[in-house]
Amino acid sequence: MAAKKEIAVIGLGKFGYALAKALTELGHSVVGVDINPEYVRRAQDIIAQAYQADATDEKMLGQIGIKDLDRVIVSTGDSMEASILVVLNLQAVGVKNIWVKAISEAHERVLYKLGVPFVVFPEAFVAAQMANRLTAPGLQEYFGLGKDVAVREIIVENWIGKTLRDLNLTNKYQVQVIAFRLAGDSEFHFVPQADRALKAGDVLVLLGRTEDIMRVDKF
Repeated sequence: MAAKKEIAVIGLGKFGYALAKALTELGHSVVGVDINPEYVRRAQDIIAQAYQADATDEKMLGQIGIKDLDRVIVSTGDSMEASILVVLNLQAVGVKNIWVKAISEAHERVLYKLGVPFVVFPEAFVAAQMANRLTAPGLQEYFGLGKDVAVREIIVENWIGKTLRDLNLTNKYQVQVIAFRLAGDSEFHFVPQADRALKAGDVLVLLGRTEDIMRVDKF
């Protein structure tokens, strides 16, 4: 079982609300932020705390104490400019673990250039999954590998300078590194080299049983 976390969701529209609700159901403490009072009212009976506030206001983010939370997810609707401003404000107040919902490929590229470690483009992801399932019978979606199988992304922090051979994750944890993304890049690469030294901000994609994959630490 994953450790319970304190997570902020900025933007409580359809995606943000559904995410906040799912995180709460998993036992995490969720702080929601949105400028729309209707969205805040809808969420306040479901999540731990809901604030009606403008997340593009850096001072407001500091007052909420958002930098003390484990993770912050930005889902600000259809405004690329607002999303980028919120990210810059979060970075300014000291938030490092930022996840962002992108609305376009251009938005995704900019976010990675800003140093955002995790970016999700839901529409493109779902469309690609559906296209693959429709045109290639028998091909399973990335996360449809069984109830006890998971895929996890890990940002390289304490593994700087180590290689996959040094980490020996397959033998230690029974998980496999199936892909990687270089720090600052938006594209993933597959079949990672065992002897390449890892750098800060690189992302490793692990595949394995849920129980095993959640045991992997960042020694």
